[in-house]
Amino acid sequence: MSDSGANGPLTGLRVMEFVGIGPGPHCAMLLADMGAEVLRIEREGATTLNPVVERARHRVAVDIRSEEGRDFCRKAAENADVVLEGFRPGVMERLGLGPDDLCTANERLIYARMTGWGQDGPLAKSAGHDINYIAITGALAAIGKPGEPPVPPQNLVGDFGGGSLYCALGILAALYERERSGKGQVVDAAIVDGTTSLMSFFFGARHLPHLSTTRGKGILGGAAHFYRTYECADGAYVSVGAIEPQFYVELLAKIGETDALAEGQMNPANWDEYAERLAQLFKKRTAAEWSELLEGSDACFAPVVEVEDARDHPHLKARGNYVERDGVWHTAPAPRFSRTPSTIRDSAEDGHKVAQSWTEKGD
Repeated sequence: MSDSGANGPLTGLRVMEFVGIGPGPHCAMLLADMGAEVLRIEREGATTLNPVVERARHRVAVDIRSEEGRDFCRKAAENADVVLEGFRPGVMERLGLGPDDLCTANERLIYARMTGWGQDGPLAKSAGHDINYIAITGALAAIGKPGEPPVPPQNLVGDFGGGSLYCALGILAALYERERSGKGQVVDAAIVDGTTSLMSFFFGARHLPHLSTTRGKGILGGAAHFYRTYECADGAYVSVGAIEPQFYVELLAKIGETDALAEGQMNPANWDEYAERLAQLFKKRTAAEWSELLEGSDACFAPVVEVEDARDHPHLKARGNYVERDGVWHTAPAPRFSRTPSTIRDSAEDGHKVAQSWTEKGD
């Protein structure tokens, strides 16, 4: 395994990840990119489904339903810093691998539980997916066009926004607290909790009409003509987000619509009419032509780029947001650190060997 540049801020941290889907693997990827050594417990015959999200792992096939497999996991957990699992509540307890079992043997262990509904509550043991979790938080209801069904934003808001990121935050907070107490704890990372937290801004501002989360009314939901996307002559789309007056003035000046659209920017009664004018205007040029005119200005503009083309955008290319490793393009680690940079590392070393090394360290 190549460890060149493996000096991220979490170097030395040992994470045991039980294989899962969605937010769990993404959380483990974040920790691995920052230098953590991640031991991935997989099923026999498992293959890599997503080389980006599943990067930088030590893989080991273990039948956790067998006593031999459970014993292996217990021994590995004795010298791990973090256990990360995403099963329904009660599954790990029935296997003898729950917090009471593993944390008793290792009182410094951080036991992170990544689920949709959480460890308790009337829905805790029900099946669900991102769309269901964000549905009860108000997030899904806020996305889409008025009079049409809400639109699921892929699974970005729930699984990754409210899920893996909050789980990683909880793990890091628990590790920080452990430095003072010397003791680990359980992190209950529920997507419904994280997404509710993501909605804090809107919940706190629900008395402000311009920030309404009702589809078709709020500025940030696409109702306003100055905060939405427009189709261009080539069928591609561009985005404008000129909320502040000075940025709105800049946009109008550059597109030559100062006289027509200058008055009543914040009056919702004007938004549909003004949006129609802008829609007609943006259809007169291609997205590339609009980018040449507006990108880099204070007009709050950007082209809408397909994911396959994102790595070729000049700004992302300049920042190195995509990295090629062995013929595979990866998203670059984030955030960035000035002294202990994160890196993308290989996944090659045998998991049994890694687990054995943890035990041999005896710390």
